[in-house]
Amino acid sequence: MPVIYYIRHGETEWNADGRLQGTQDIPLNDLGRRQAAAAGAILAGLFRARRPQREPLGFVASPLGRARSTMELVRGSLELPPDQYAIDSRLREIGYGHWEGSTLSQMQAQDPDVFARRQSDKWTVPPPGGESYAEVQARMSGLVQSAHRRHRRGRPWRHGARADGGARHRNAQQRRRPHHRAGAVYVFGAGGVAKYS
Repeated sequence: MPVIYYIRHGETEWNADGRLQGTQDIPLNDLGRRQAAAAGAILAGLFRARRPQREPLGFVASPLGRARSTMELVRGSLELPPDQYAIDSRLREIGYGHWEGSTLSQMQAQDPDVFARRQSDKWTVPPPGGESYAEVQARMSGLVQSAHRRHRRGRPWRHGARADGGARHRNAQQRRRPHHRAGAVYVFGAGGVAKYS
């Protein structure tokens, strides 16, 4: 099984304000740029320690500016040309629909019934006009499977939802899903997931 390195985009002002971004193209703030560079330094250290061979690696980012800026800062930390990576729209952040730009309290006030249902079942209940986590997993599974076929090691850079490609034990996954922290590197492989920060 190939190893997938995952780095969440750095912080934006909307992250700092507690607003859901979804598909809105909000740029990194100063802290977000520092987080991206720090993640690149962590990744460089992992590569020095873990990569006995120098085979080519696939770099893939979401089309959103915050993910692309993160990718370019990470690649700079790796001393690679910053703009030589692929873009794949399947890596975009979960769509929050009508809730994009809102805080949790605003969402609850706007749609109390949907908000309550979603709090009890985020996996299958989408926000109004948005996506459920099950829908995100469905769009991501093809990308992860193709990364496994094409590369011995691939590296999708994406946003907040897990990209494990399978719905097995989805309720258990909801309970164990790691909090995705900006500035950390997540390594998915045969042994599970490890976080480096």
